[in-house]
Amino acid sequence: MGSTSSHPLNTSLALSWPTSPRAVLFALLATLAAYWLAARSYRRYHQNLIEQEFVQKHGCQPLKPWKARWPLGLDVLISALKFAREKKILQFFLEVVDQNGTTFEQNLLGGRAVNTVDPENIKAILSTNFEDYTLGLRTLHFRPVLGSGIFTQDGAAWEHSRALLQPQFRYNRTQNFEQIKICAQRLIEDIPRDGTHIDLQPLCFRLTFDTTMFLLFGDTAVSASDWGQVAEKESEFAQAFNTAQDYLATRGRFGPFYWLINNREFREACNTCHRFVDEAVSKALKASASKAKFKDTDDERVGYVFVDALVQQTKDLQVIRDQCLNVLLAGRDTTGCCLQWTFRLLARHQRVLDHLRAEIEEIVGLGESAPAPTRDHLKKMKYLELVVKEVLRLYPSVPVNSREAARYTTLPTGGGPDGKAPVLVRPGEGVGYCVYALHRRKDIYGEDAHEFRPERWEDEAMQNIGWAYRPFNGGPRLCLGKEFAELEVYYTVARVVQVFPRIEVPTSEPHVAVGDETQNLTLVVSSAEGCVVSLRELD
Repeated sequence: MGSTSSHPLNTSLALSWPTSPRAVLFALLATLAAYWLAARSYRRYHQNLIEQEFVQKHGCQPLKPWKARWPLGLDVLISALKFAREKKILQFFLEVVDQNGTTFEQNLLGGRAVNTVDPENIKAILSTNFEDYTLGLRTLHFRPVLGSGIFTQDGAAWEHSRALLQPQFRYNRTQNFEQIKICAQRLIEDIPRDGTHIDLQPLCFRLTFDTTMFLLFGDTAVSASDWGQVAEKESEFAQAFNTAQDYLATRGRFGPFYWLINNREFREACNTCHRFVDEAVSKALKASASKAKFKDTDDERVGYVFVDALVQQTKDLQVIRDQCLNVLLAGRDTTGCCLQWTFRLLARHQRVLDHLRAEIEEIVGLGESAPAPTRDHLKKMKYLELVVKEVLRLYPSVPVNSREAARYTTLPTGGGPDGKAPVLVRPGEGVGYCVYALHRRKDIYGEDAHEFRPERWEDEAMQNIGWAYRPFNGGPRLCLGKEFAELEVYYTVARVVQVFPRIEVPTSEPHVAVGDETQNLTLVVSSAEGCVVSLRELD
């Protein structure tokens, strides 16, 4: 009677406890799984409470889901791929906005995201709630080409990169303008004088490449003595850079599966870009080793070379290369796109060209012998400013962008039956905004929003357009080179029209309405048809 083994409870425990190693392992795994599920359920329950409290506090209401007919949004994805193959993906985005409204919920392959073309929401993303967002997967998508630089960084690293680049635009205004004039003259010298048609697109990209190289490396990168060799290397680099960007765009569309896009062509393009910049860095460092880094004048600190400033911060050549490639992307591609779209539109809108030519003739005169425009002259060319502003409205250089929420946050509008309530954005969810579609909203820009009409900017309603016009981004990440890019475009357009007052579309080129042309969308948008025009001097 005193034996513990005869107690009923002890007997049941002995019978239920597993005796074989496999059974013991199974029981252990089952116990761990139960604990994991319980902990996960508790975390989810706790997270739901936090989310509900946040929603109630901010008055958030559900978003309207996009109009996908198939599960996981597969029909929309297939349609997007079709438009992409036809090089008309931005037209697809316009259709999606027309079908779904200015802010809607996207559910693609099981993941939720928010898309918006609402100015107030874009303001919240880029400015008001700036700290609530990061670049998300962009860093991983772009790393093989751009590494870590101002275009791919967040937080303190981005702030440091921005501080390094700011002096180039603040102190070198005179030198930068002189370099723009030199590069514009090279472009003019490459244009046939007999009216033979020419594709200006590669010339525009070469011009912006040269001016950006000057920003990075000073005159060592673009000295006249070895210009032929530099031009040859630039052509090789440009081809590789364009190829690499095509792959980056595809990696971005694959979201978390970006790593699938990593074939030999992509890797070789990355290596070519890296070798080119490494050589430029090496050359610039040798040239600047024995000279003073800065000089002082009456009101400007001049001679600031970006690569010199980088070397003062780090000796890591990969870090220097990454930063330089980021600036090359921002400086070469965005401004090059703006230039080629400007000439393409002017050739197709003779009324606008006539008005612009008259303004240039009145202020500085026409013909190559007329004095080249100065900065003061450019400030007087108000219609030129309207033309460029309208080009950037129709073809913003970075037409599609996104952010990822770092914490619970809201968009100010888009929720509820009337679409006016705040919207919840959860940590890790993406928010996409399409500036291309924003700039074509008829309720903002009028029924002719898809047309090229610079005079619209003279309307009183356009004077306080605010966040409905975002060609240079906004908030803390407002484009550092905005003033430089505008100056580069103003001068180049004014000088080319001054020397070649007649710019026409060759009769062999088909008529294509604005926005109906095929487009190359990588990180920027350029014309897939190029910019084939015929330019003539004064008779």
